Amino acid sequence: MNIIILRNTSTPPWRFDLGARRGRLLLLGAAAACMSLFIGVGVAIGLWAGTSHAREWRALDAMRTTLDTQRHELDALGANSRRNLDALSVQLGQLQAQATRLNAVGARLAQIGKLDDGEFDFAAEPAMGGPEDAASGGGAPLPLQDGIDRLRLAFDSQQTQLDMLEGLLRDQKIDRALLPTGMPVAQGYISSGFGGRADPFDGHQATHLGVDFSAPAGSAVMAVAGGVVTFAGIRNGYGNVVEIDHGNGYMTRYAHNRSLDVTVGQRVRAGETIAAVGSTGRSTGYHCHFEVWHNGRAVNPMAYVNNVRSTQVL
Repeated sequence: MNIIILRNTSTPPWRFDLGARRGRLLLLGAAAACMSLFIGVGVAIGLWAGTSHAREWRALDAMRTTLDTQRHELDALGANSRRNLDALSVQLGQLQAQATRLNAVGARLAQIGKLDDGEFDFAAEPAMGGPEDAASGGGAPLPLQDGIDRLRLAFDSQQTQLDMLEGLLRDQKIDRALLPTGMPVAQGYISSGFGGRADPFDGHQATHLGVDFSAPAGSAVMAVAGGVVTFAGIRNGYGNVVEIDHGNGYMTRYAHNRSLDVTVGQRVRAGETIAAVGSTGRSTGYHCHFEVWHNGRAVNPMAYVNNVRSTQVL
């Protein structure tokens, strides 16, 4: 049996004689080569497919690992956020309690200061206004953050009111410290009042511009309010005199003293000793002649003597 393979017209064909041993060997070699080629191609395809499948599994495992990591991070973030929210809620509650206490303190201070009703209303919402720029506004704030922002505004408003209230109370306290109050001597009695009386020397009708306090000789004469000494010396009829300017139009005079303990220009406080009781000048005995002048006019000192100076600290 012969096998003839034609190539082209100019080339002689190949002849294989299967009856000869050489022809059979060539045929078997060709068949083996084909089989080897087919097996190699299959193995290559299998290796390629296996490698691609392995890469896909590795990529899937990597994605699963990343997803698990992100899930753990998200759980941790959620737990941390809940803790932060709980902490913020506690702080918000504390701020609200503090605001309530501030309202109570402010109302009490306004009552102590005897301020007009409604002048300081700590319970009212702070007044606000002004145009809004819609383009610059962001999203709506979280309820918790909104509450904190409201409290911050309330605290700012309360702080402003308390600062103003403190200033007013301080001014009132200073005014009260400078207002003549009480007696100029610690012990003694009123021996002559303010106004018309019979002159103790000639018996004629006269006007007494002050109040006389009979007291032991040498006992302390005290300033009835804080101020600045404007005169310390001898005046006709008054003997040794101390005059103190208290501001707001008030001046007090202490006369007939045995000695003086202050000098002109010296600052004195309420209750400070300024002289010693004597009987200098036109006097019939040891006493302190006390006068109160307001806006250049002598007024009855008893309106101030009967007042009691408050020692309450505001």
